[in-house]
Amino acid sequence: MQPFMQAMNFRHACKKFDPSRQIPADEFQQILEFGRLSPSSFGMEHWHFVVVQTPRLREKLREACWGQPQITESSHVVVILAKTAAVEPYSDYVQHLFGRRGLPTEAEQAYLAKYAAHNESEIKPYLNTFAWSSKQCYIALANMMTGAASMGIDSCPIEGFSKAGVEALLAVDTRQYGVAVVVAFGYRAGEQPAKLRQPLADLVEYR
Repeated sequence: MQPFMQAMNFRHACKKFDPSRQIPADEFQQILEFGRLSPSSFGMEHWHFVVVQTPRLREKLREACWGQPQITESSHVVVILAKTAAVEPYSDYVQHLFGRRGLPTEAEQAYLAKYAAHNESEIKPYLNTFAWSSKQCYIALANMMTGAASMGIDSCPIEGFSKAGVEALLAVDTRQYGVAVVVAFGYRAGEQPAKLRQPLADLVEYR
């Protein structure tokens, strides 16, 4: 457990990156793998990762992200898109993902029906499909950031952005996706600030 705790203590929302340092290609590929291998509700893999590399595009993305310097000063920026239409019950995508389990037809149909019922009773009354998918994307986000920290790589999750602006800039098909979150990866410039957290006793109760 010690290496994981070290990564958790190392990780912080890095506000100032060293623009002269680049993450090696193989290590950044590993960060993407951390996202790919993440769990998701019903195994629907709700995410799509857009790696923004072009300097001019990064400049425009920074404008859509409230001018935050992490967008242009970090080594890599990933825009995580949440799937919407694809994860609706009985879509081709949903049937394909259930189908890859190799279940008997009857069992597969039962799972599809359970998935549809869950959408109707537990998702639609409280969330729209984009909000539900975004929740799943944050699981991948957390794994990517903690995994990066275990490699000595910093990150910063970014929610301060114009959703419509980022989607327009990246020509996102909003019938199929919505921007869930933006995350920057790279190497810190300067010392990490003190990690401020509430005591565990204030956050946990046992019943």
